[in-house]
Amino acid sequence: MKNRSLTAYCAPFIVFMLFLGLVDLVTGLKRPEFFLSNPKYWVFPLQTLVCGGLLIAYWRHYKLQLPKKVTFTLAIAILVLGIWILPQELLGFPRRDDGFNPTVFSSEPLLYWATVGLRFLRLVVAVPLLEEIFWRGFLLRYLIREDFEAVPFGSFSWTSFGGVTLMFGLAHWGPDFVPALACGALFNWIAIRTRSLSACVLAHAVTNLLLGFYIMTTRQWGFW
Repeated sequence: MKNRSLTAYCAPFIVFMLFLGLVDLVTGLKRPEFFLSNPKYWVFPLQTLVCGGLLIAYWRHYKLQLPKKVTFTLAIAILVLGIWILPQELLGFPRRDDGFNPTVFSSEPLLYWATVGLRFLRLVVAVPLLEEIFWRGFLLRYLIREDFEAVPFGSFSWTSFGGVTLMFGLAHWGPDFVPALACGALFNWIAIRTRSLSACVLAHAVTNLLLGFYIMTTRQWGFW
């Protein structure tokens, strides 16, 4: 049973990361065909569906309940969004125009809206669930005790808090590294303050939803 719980908390995230590796692998082939030179347009939807299936398969292990301290949670979500876009909006950093641009399909409305819809499904549903289940649900407790399910959610230790914050930042290596460090620390704070995994998921989802609207409005596709 412990092995199955470990798999339930880790497998969706691991598979998610493997799909990101697939993007790099296919891109490295340097093929001229559009869907081989730009594999994210088909890998990301496939990633969303496969990881979503894993989340559904293991759903009973997560024991998600209604979020607690919702006002606090939403305030942190908005703060994280501000931190994420601060370099471009206030510090004069260059725009991030390169990235997953759905307007390449603008001449085909059905494909365009399907692409946008699946991208938001990934951004707002799949990513908040699988990342919070892994980072806060599993690793934040595992770094306190190997039998992580015996550790009450929201338990604090400097080792787990600092370790998860750093690894969350490293997982977003690149221009998002510093904002991701702040984000990781703030989402850890939500876990400790609310003792609610679903509150962490809610904060992550709201931040990502608002970020998605920001991306579509400013067309800074590099924030995807």
